[in-house]
Amino acid sequence: MVKLNKIYTRTGDDGGTGLVTGERRPKHDPRIEAFGSVDEANAAIGIARLHTADMAELDAMLMRIQNDCFDLGADLATPETDEPPEYEPLRIVDAQVDRIEADIDTLNADLEPLRSFVLPGGSAAAAHLHLARTVTRGAERRMVELASQPGETINPSALRFANRLSDFLFVAARWVNDKGRADVLWVPGKNR
Repeated sequence: MVKLNKIYTRTGDDGGTGLVTGERRPKHDPRIEAFGSVDEANAAIGIARLHTADMAELDAMLMRIQNDCFDLGADLATPETDEPPEYEPLRIVDAQVDRIEADIDTLNADLEPLRSFVLPGGSAAAAHLHLARTVTRGAERRMVELASQPGETINPSALRFANRLSDFLFVAARWVNDKGRADVLWVPGKNR
């Protein structure tokens, strides 16, 4: 269990931060960028939830996802090593990916078919969910960048989770837009 008695430690004043393993890395390190971006996505989801409180089923899905985003951050903050760990590291598992897929299918079953690309907007909830989607895509890009670095690995389930999360947020944004009927559609070349 996490216990934080003191918020400031001064250990990051030199521009470094610690991983779960105790290893110190610069704050601009790709691994720090990856889990920092997941934290940004989680905060964006939290803002979106201000507009979904009256949508119990969706809000419960988003709350579970926020918790899973902390799991994802912990996964990314605990690099795999050749040394046996002192404890079982927290990793995203396929069941979390499967649950997001099931949530996507639940929401998508109610949606009008897509007729064009959807512009971010419509209701306030949809706009915030679209913003959370784009922030999530950024986190996914940081994760892929991290995985491309020599000596770095990422849990494949973690990457799948991030990919599905942005899909979920897209479907959720359409769902809150009157199940797609209030989507703002892109009209190619409209303003030429």
